Amino acid sequence: MTESDAIVLETRNISKRFPRVLANNNINITLRKGEIISLLGENGAGKSTLMNVLYGLYRPTTGTILLNGEEVEFSSPRDAINRGMGMVHQHFMLVDPLTVTENIILGMEPGRRGVIDYKAARKEVKDLSDRYRLEIDPDSLVEDLPVGLQQRVEILKALYRKARILILDEPTAVLTPGEVEDLFKVIHRLRDSGVSVIIITHKLEEVRAISDRVYILRRGEIAGERRTSDCTKTDLANLMVGRDVVLTVSKDKHEAADKASFEIKNLNVINDRHVRVINDLSLSVRPGEIVGIAGVDGNGQTELAEAIMGQMVQESGEILFKGNPVQNLSTRARRDLGISYVPTDRQKAGLVLPFTIAENVILGSQDEAPFSKGLALQRKPIAEYSRKLVKDYDVRCASIDEEVSNLSGGNQQKVILAREFSREPDFLLVSQPTRGLDVGAIEYIHSQILKMREKNSAILLISLELEEIFSLADRILVLFEGKIVKEFDPSETNDKEVGLYMTGGN
Repeated sequence: MTESDAIVLETRNISKRFPRVLANNNINITLRKGEIISLLGENGAGKSTLMNVLYGLYRPTTGTILLNGEEVEFSSPRDAINRGMGMVHQHFMLVDPLTVTENIILGMEPGRRGVIDYKAARKEVKDLSDRYRLEIDPDSLVEDLPVGLQQRVEILKALYRKARILILDEPTAVLTPGEVEDLFKVIHRLRDSGVSVIIITHKLEEVRAISDRVYILRRGEIAGERRTSDCTKTDLANLMVGRDVVLTVSKDKHEAADKASFEIKNLNVINDRHVRVINDLSLSVRPGEIVGIAGVDGNGQTELAEAIMGQMVQESGEILFKGNPVQNLSTRARRDLGISYVPTDRQKAGLVLPFTIAENVILGSQDEAPFSKGLALQRKPIAEYSRKLVKDYDVRCASIDEEVSNLSGGNQQKVILAREFSREPDFLLVSQPTRGLDVGAIEYIHSQILKMREKNSAILLISLELEEIFSLADRILVLFEGKIVKEFDPSETNDKEVGLYMTGGN
């Protein structure tokens, strides 16, 4: 065996059991020096559990972990770090007001007698940055950095701690196409220097673009292992889900109405820190049309959605629905007019987790006939309605009386879609509809959004996934620093051009 073939990490029959759930069952994977492997699977397949076991956040119920052929036990992430493991989480663990250097050395500051040798630390950070061509200023404040550079800080944190095995959790989730290309170059340089990389991702094309091998997890078990050069996106999707999956959205031509039913004119919104987050924004959506809002996270998407739904006070401007101003109406009043909303955070804003499925699908209509009579809920019509929606929207559950907190992310999202889409709204605001979902759930949700378009709903789609925007939208509006900076016809542009405007270029 050559050095490059040396196995640096191996799991043997790793199982992790929680009360009533077997999250990992006899998992066997290997990772070689200077190799990039991907871990692919549906929501709930056990990917995150396995990575948390490898990084010392969980102890395995049974099985062993070997590093460089030696059996190891981690009782905490510090143990894993001390043995050369590093992990970059999907949600970065950075302190915004601190500099790049201060974030990287935090908890491992060089110095003597409690005095930090910042000069030595800065030099080491600069040397690491230069060695891996990460091109980052060690004196920059993290809060001033774009997302792609913040991710580099996380990678440098791991390298500073001498990581030779790096786990990246959904590393491209919030990056533009240009930033993804830069990240892949960084990962290849790490591999060339002998660092081994594990990537958790749900993006099939990226698995094929970046990794040498891929393990597919399904229901807590390894469903397959493939050399990525030998398989297609369709092969991977079918292994993930256990059935044939349609990856390409079939979007038929659909004539939108001539006149917009929803308009925003010169909208300005200032947040609670007195920062203008929406700046003179105007847009329109016609019945039977999907308008996609593309942008890097943090450019006003959340504030725009909340202003449309009356959950954030606007400074000036108009929001018009069917020609009538609604900016002074409550959220309930807007919904009563025929506006539906699928919020970004399904658990915090879309559902009441301790409530049952039946209770969640009537939220907003619980005081209306046939669901109530006076102050009393009418159980029979609620049950009949809920069962119909569960069937129509393919919600996988034990019964309508199951708490939504027990459902997978995809099924929780289906409950929200069932409630909002079944109202057959004239205007539909959909924000991040497939965030964190697997290909099977994404396939289904996209088909439901297109059905609403066929029913002549005017749809405003906010998504960080450019592939989703291109698949569904009839027009693309690019949002940057609270402004619409460019409009595109999806058939006349590409992701790189849109990505350029997403970062303020033109």
